[in-house]
Amino acid sequence: MTLKKIDNGIYVDAQKTDKIKNLDAVIFDCDGVLIDVSNSYDLAIKKTVDFVANKIASINKSSLVTTEMIDSFKKTGGFNDEVNVTYVMILAAVASEKTGKNFSDLVFEVAKNADQTGIQSVERYLDSIKIDLTDIKMKLVYPATRFESPLSSIFDEIFYGTDLYTQLYKRSPKFFNGKGLIENDIVLVTKNLLYDLHQRFGKKISIVTGRGVISAKHSLEKLFDEFDLKNSKFLEDEPREMAKPNPQSLISSIKGMGASCSIFVGDSMEDFIMAHKAAESGNATLFCGIYGTSKDHEAKRNFFEQKGADMALESIHLLPKALNLVRA
Repeated sequence: MTLKKIDNGIYVDAQKTDKIKNLDAVIFDCDGVLIDVSNSYDLAIKKTVDFVANKIASINKSSLVTTEMIDSFKKTGGFNDEVNVTYVMILAAVASEKTGKNFSDLVFEVAKNADQTGIQSVERYLDSIKIDLTDIKMKLVYPATRFESPLSSIFDEIFYGTDLYTQLYKRSPKFFNGKGLIENDIVLVTKNLLYDLHQRFGKKISIVTGRGVISAKHSLEKLFDEFDLKNSKFLEDEPREMAKPNPQSLISSIKGMGASCSIFVGDSMEDFIMAHKAAESGNATLFCGIYGTSKDHEAKRNFFEQKGADMALESIHLLPKALNLVRA
């Protein structure tokens, strides 16, 4: 499917214009869409990998992970959870030490063999090339319920910081104290943008995100209340089986708002798959991919086009203009 450029930064599937004209609800992902997380969540992945590599795996190296490595896993459709990405990076770091393979080469090799099953696909691949990672797996205890896994705790402490971590979990951090990287979040959505969208969609504007509700509210501040929170879903607060790309949260949001045709605005393969599955289940759903928050804008736009996105925008701020152009 080819997306047609209809204005700077706006690409639309010409065959979907009738559906776009009939949209009556918009649902947003948070990270990479409403919020730029390149110096918060992405940096937390990098710092957690370095921390665990040094303190737990006894690997005397730093600055192991790059943004390109993170993106290589995000493209597979199985790594919407940042701690999952962190986990497989640590496995790759230990595998690199054991085999003598270059870490970067091994990471991209592992990502190439990953799929929508996420961690399971990575562990299968590493097992297939006969690398014994039993020791580091026992130390990380991941995935596990909250507080059982040192990896989850380290990541959360680094991301949330002392004060917010204590507020969230009613316990003091064990591994890290100080300001959390969540404070580096850059809020992209504005009151003016939401005003424009409310003119088109009324109250049918919600959020479906991998974040927890406290985290999203902390960063969005007053703008948080501009969304239909009753029909928004914050998946960090839900059972793991509800994680993207499981479409149930999106379907629930669509039905809760009484929408007849929705557009989900995301920035990842998991977001695309979730929207596609929601549509397959009988809920008219289009997908809009945001590519401007990616390090390589053109590659991200091409990625969405190749996968069959209905719309691709450089920025969420172009959404009202894109909808008006299609309706014209």
